[in-house]
This record gives sequence, structure tokens and C-alpha cells, in this order.
Amino acid sequence: MSAEDRNRDRRAEGPGDPPRRAPRVRHVVIAGGSGLIGGELTRALRAEGATVTQLVRRPPRTAEEAQWQPGARLDPALLAGADAVVGLNGASIARLPWTRGYRELLRESRIAPTRSLATALRELGADAPAFLSASAVGYYGDRPGEDLDETSGEGRTFLARLCADWEREALAAGPGCRVVLLRTAPLLHPRAVLRPLIALTRLGLGGPLGPGGQLWPWISLTDEVRAIRHLMDVAVAGPVNLTGPVPASATDIGRAVARQLRRPYLLPAPAPALRLALGRDAADALLLADARVRPAALTRSGFEFTHRTAEAAVAAALGGSRARTGR
Repeated sequence: MSAEDRNRDRRAEGPGDPPRRAPRVRHVVIAGGSGLIGGELTRALRAEGATVTQLVRRPPRTAEEAQWQPGARLDPALLAGADAVVGLNGASIARLPWTRGYRELLRESRIAPTRSLATALRELGADAPAFLSASAVGYYGDRPGEDLDETSGEGRTFLARLCADWEREALAAGPGCRVVLLRTAPLLHPRAVLRPLIALTRLGLGGPLGPGGQLWPWISLTDEVRAIRHLMDVAVAGPVNLTGPVPASATDIGRAVARQLRRPYLLPAPAPALRLALGRDAADALLLADARVRPAALTRSGFEFTHRTAEAAVAAALGGSRARTGR
């Protein structure tokens, strides 16, 4: 992709503008490619014939890997000539408890790699590739009754502050770089948010978590990867909510899991018990927060979801007969 193309495409779309499409990617650099999203994205890109370079901490094992140390200076030459750089680093928020030390790890595992990538991209100036940097819908915090899109402000929780700081690091890539902030919802996948729900439901312990009516943003792994790939091709910049288009409550998702597993969904877990078991901050952030988050920018860019409902996403993830699109 030429510098002229990049300069034209790094401008953000206005709310009513039709999306401009960038040339199709040929080379993508991924940091954090060993995780669930990174692995699926790498496979999808390589299936298209794109070259994917994964940044790894250990010595490279193949020509498709390059060594780096998150937090240390990154040679801009490793990113030069790429069409896009994707930053997906970050320790799992699902690991409990959130001790003081683990909170620091949650921060540093996101801030340090993003800072290294953004600094290297800034050094490339007008020749910088697009930077798609992970964030999360946790940016919005607990916002019952609000209709949230990319123009909504940050929340007041630990995760909201973390996401805001994370995004500021990405934006330091500078005006020469098109930066997309991937505000990702929890993945409805057996290796992600569904894991504990599946375990409890199989034991016959499934039931409403806290009030149960709190809205949970969600997205399928298929649509997460497709959305990231889509955002490489359209000239969108700034925050983009990667979340399903049809809202779902915690109970909607829990019942969808129970239906797929043919198990009951009866036993409630009161909020005080969840806070006692998981810690207040983790329980509030992961299970009890209520946030109606809309994928406004993603929809405006022309993206079409494969799984429009949480039930369809759960069915697809668990391999059930209800793996339909939910249209």
C-alpha cells in the first residue's frame, strides 16, 4: 500500500459518510497472536493468502515470527511495509482473584506492549500502517438504563480506567497512523466467557447471576475475527464497539447455554454471594455490570453479522442444531 493510500485512508469516517474501502491487506503484523482471537485471526488471514508476522518473546522458530520484548523499544523496521498492525496483548481478566499484584499485571500486560507498538509506529510517520489495538467494552463500566455507543464517555470502574489508559497509549501512534480501538465484548465461546457457565450448567447449577436482567455485551468468535478483518479494509478510525447487534441479558445467555446442554436453569446466585466468591470488583465487572452497548460504528461501516443474537452465537459455539444466524 502506498503512502498516498495510507494518508487518504487514515482519516476517520463521519457519522453519515459511506465507508471508503482501503486496498486489501497483504501483510499483517500481530502482537498477541497466541491467544484465542489472535490464533483465529492469523488462520483467517493466511487462508486469504496474506502474510502474517507474529511478534513473539521467545526466539523465532519460523520466518513468520519476529522477536520483541513488550515494553522495550521495538525496531520500526519490523512494522515497516505492513498494511496493518494488530495489538492483542493482555493477561486474562477471567483469572481470579484480582489481587493487587494481578491488577498490576492486567495493566502492564496491556499498557507496555501497546506503548512499544505505538512508539514504533510514530517513528514511521506518514508511512505507518494502520494500527488496530485491542480494548474492551469494559470501557463503559456499569451503566444501567443508558444506550451506549462509541461517543459515550468512560465509566468509573477499574476496568473502565484500564481501558481508557490502554486506548490513550494506542492513540500515541500519532496523526500519521490510522488507529482503530477495538472495544471488544466478551466472546461467547467455550474458551472464553462460556467456560464457567458451561461447567456450572453441566453440574445442574445453572441459574440467574445476581438480578439476571443485567445486559451483557457479547460477540461470537466468528464475528470478532470477521470484524477485525473488515476494519483493516475500511477507512474507519477511533473507537469501534465489537459487540452483537441484539442486546441480551445474563439470563438470556445462561438459558441459551442450558438449552444447548439440555440442563435446568433454576438455581440463582445472589449478588452478595458472587462478590464474596470472586471479590467485589471482579464480580461487578465480569458478571453484574449492566451495559447496553451498540455496535454503531461497526454497523455504519457496512459490517454484517453472522450471529445477530446471543442464542445463535451460543448454539454455534456449542455445536448445537440452533446454530443459525438469528436474522
